[in-house]
Amino acid sequence: MKDQSLRKLQQEMDSLTFRNQQLAKRVELLQDELAFSEAKGKKNKKSGDFSSQLSQEQKSVFDEDLQKKIEENERLHIQFFEADEEHKRLEAELKNRLEVLETDAAQHQAVVDSLTREYIDTIEKLQNDKTNLEVKSQTLEREAKECRFRAEECQQQLKNLHADLGRRLDDSLCIINEKVPFNDTRSSQYNALNVPLHNRRCQLKLRDIAGQALAFVQDLVTALLNFHTYMEQRVQIFPIDSATDTISPLNQKFSQYLHENASYVRPLEEGMLHLFESITEDTVTVLETTVKLKVFSEHLTSYTCFLRKILPYQLKSLEEECESSLCTAALRARNLELHNDMKKITAVFEKLHVYISLIVLPSIKPEGLLRTNYSSVFTHIAAGLHGFHNVMKEISKHYSQKAAIEHKLPTATQKLITTNDCILSSVVALTNGAGKIASFFSNNLDHFTASLSYGPKGGSEFISPLSAECMLQYKKKAVAYMKSLKKPCSDSVPYEEALANRRVLLSSTESREGLAQQVQQSLEKIAKLEQEKEHWMLEAQLAKIKLEKENQKLKSSLSGQLIEPMPENSVLLNAAEQERDVSIKKTSGEPVKKMSLIGMLTMTTDNKEAPEAKSREDLIKNHYMARIVELTSLLQLADSKSVHFHAECRALAKRLSLAEKSKESLVEEMKLASQSVSRLQASEMLAKQFDGHTPWDSCGWKNIKTQCTSHAKSENCYGL
Repeated sequence: MKDQSLRKLQQEMDSLTFRNQQLAKRVELLQDELAFSEAKGKKNKKSGDFSSQLSQEQKSVFDEDLQKKIEENERLHIQFFEADEEHKRLEAELKNRLEVLETDAAQHQAVVDSLTREYIDTIEKLQNDKTNLEVKSQTLEREAKECRFRAEECQQQLKNLHADLGRRLDDSLCIINEKVPFNDTRSSQYNALNVPLHNRRCQLKLRDIAGQALAFVQDLVTALLNFHTYMEQRVQIFPIDSATDTISPLNQKFSQYLHENASYVRPLEEGMLHLFESITEDTVTVLETTVKLKVFSEHLTSYTCFLRKILPYQLKSLEEECESSLCTAALRARNLELHNDMKKITAVFEKLHVYISLIVLPSIKPEGLLRTNYSSVFTHIAAGLHGFHNVMKEISKHYSQKAAIEHKLPTATQKLITTNDCILSSVVALTNGAGKIASFFSNNLDHFTASLSYGPKGGSEFISPLSAECMLQYKKKAVAYMKSLKKPCSDSVPYEEALANRRVLLSSTESREGLAQQVQQSLEKIAKLEQEKEHWMLEAQLAKIKLEKENQKLKSSLSGQLIEPMPENSVLLNAAEQERDVSIKKTSGEPVKKMSLIGMLTMTTDNKEAPEAKSREDLIKNHYMARIVELTSLLQLADSKSVHFHAECRALAKRLSLAEKSKESLVEEMKLASQSVSRLQASEMLAKQFDGHTPWDSCGWKNIKTQCTSHAKSENCYGL
């Protein structure tokens, strides 16, 4: 359609040009006739009136025709101009659209090419993975067949072993019944005299459990410290802020006691740490020998006393908050719930303190707690820890509701809100720590109960810590004896193998000298790269400082250009107007005139070209970055190849020197062999001639004498 309209306009333009030329010729002809008729009229004025009237009519007709042609010509010129303008406009739009479409097509083609490469790489990777998986599946099938074959063999061996062990058991039982007169393990009194075996696995398990308990206690101690500290801050700011007014004597005393919390809480972590350090591989850990548990129990007793001491003040402080004029009914209900929760938490710690004190008794006073009650005490401790977790969940729930209500109060300050958030986070940490400890203790309860029956073989109890000391002494003696029996093996290579591998070791690229040289070269390169890195980091810092200075100069220059003095009052430019002007500057490409009370600023932006320029810059940047990465990889590959070739050349040079040495030795051996061959040949010829001639033959004796002389000379020459 556009081509047809263009052709139509071109035809109209050609027709208008042709008609304009005709009209121009017609006008010239009429002007010539008019001039000729005027000249002829002057000469023949006296001619008839009829001819003058006729010429006047013709002139008027020509004038009308000329006027019509002129108007038509003007109209055609206007149409031609409009058509030309429309053509130019359409041509410009089509050119712009063509450029945009070409840019989009190039971008789309680049995306398509990148996706195609990615798809090809993915397909190759998947094919490689498929091949590897097929090979792996075949390998696994072979291994499965071998495993089935081995399993069958093992089953057969197991049957044979069962039969053999059954036969041996019967023989052993017969021998025991016939030969053993007394079995001391059947009586607990006699068995107590036996030395128990050292269970290293049990000790390692107990140390691991103690390490986990230490981590949980450390988390719990941290949460308790935060809870008491933030409670002290809250007492100082609510319901009366100590910065603006004096708080009540009750809260002052309560704050003073809370300030001492670290002296009661931190020893819990120290006691648990001492208990963990006392459990080692070379000890026997049962309740009768765990002396460090008493230290932890004492620290827990002091902390329980601390909780009892602050409980009345804490309850009175909550009651004081309820009596405050700022306390609403909902807040009062939450305070009453926390009132009960604080009583529960103190009762829980007292319960835990009682049961842990019972566990300490076997190491202090063995008859204070029967062994049959050990498992019951551990069960009650686990129940107490779960109760502690439940109480902390209730406190977290009630305190979160209380904090939400207090935040809505009109008199709530930011300090109070922050303190409540901190207390709530510490309560949540306490809840999580209590839950972890309760779950940990319940999961290991069976192990605690089973480890208490540690004792001599065949016995069911651990009688005295003296047996543990005796057992550890025997263990040390056994270890020393085993060390004395174990002789260190000499680490050496057989002479034949070393002699066979000597040439390979000397000429190998992985020899010690070659590797040391490569390491030295690598260290030098690393040092150079570190120096270059520091240099470029300094350059980057200097460039950054220069950039900041230039930005400051530019900002100062722009502010100096934008601000003009007013005759009376200087008014600053509004921030909203600046943002609007910046948005206009970003979105418009036309000159923008900025009018304000401080003057006028004309700004011109070229945002239309910005995306194209940005895309071109991105394409150039990506191209050069890809090229840099490619060249870097090629450089690294070439560097590694050069190092490898250098090592190979060095190895070849060593091999060449060894070959030359062996060649020289072989040449010497060949010379000696040729000398021995020539000597043997001379001896053989001498023997033949001696056998072929008589002693009285003068010629024969002369030849023999000559050959002997030459043989003696050759022996003297060769040093034989």
